[in-house]
Amino acid sequence: MNNNKKKKILILISVIFLFLAVFDGWPYGFFTLLRFVVFASMAYIAWLAYKAEQEKWTWIYGCLAVIFNPFIPFYFGRNFWVVTDLIVAVFLVLSIFIFRLKD
Repeated sequence: MNNNKKKKILILISVIFLFLAVFDGWPYGFFTLLRFVVFASMAYIAWLAYKAEQEKWTWIYGCLAVIFNPFIPFYFGRNFWVVTDLIVAVFLVLSIFIFRLKD
């Protein structure tokens, strides 16, 4: 499987979690899982971008990995996270079409 296909799959998995997080009623464990999934996906895509010498995208995905890291989490209110999840999900969907890795 080529790197662009891996990137798309990881982004789509992250987007599904981010869109689900917008709905209320999830147990706390779901949000911990969301952090792990988004963190791992963004960290791996940042690494792929680094290997492809795409510095701007490396920083963007690296920053997203830091924001969603489960090890030293940021504690913000529910409203902040809903808006953040939506913005990041829309950005990730757009980045599927904008950001291409060199194979």
